[in-house]
Amino acid sequence: MLLFRWTVMLLLLAAGVCFAFYVGTGQGRYRQWGLVILKWTILAALGFFGVLVLERLL
Repeated sequence: MLLFRWTVMLLLLAAGVCFAFYVGTGQGRYRQWGLVILKWTILAALGFFGVLVLERLL
């Protein structure tokens, strides 16, 4: 469970860094990378909460 928490936190940090680079440089590739990382972060968080719900049900 700790692994999932660290993964989500590191993905959020990476997305934040990409968005900061986008604001600082204005290059669209950093915004695109940030959005892709954010998408995978949301999927990882949903998977984490899905596992928690399944544990409670079983």
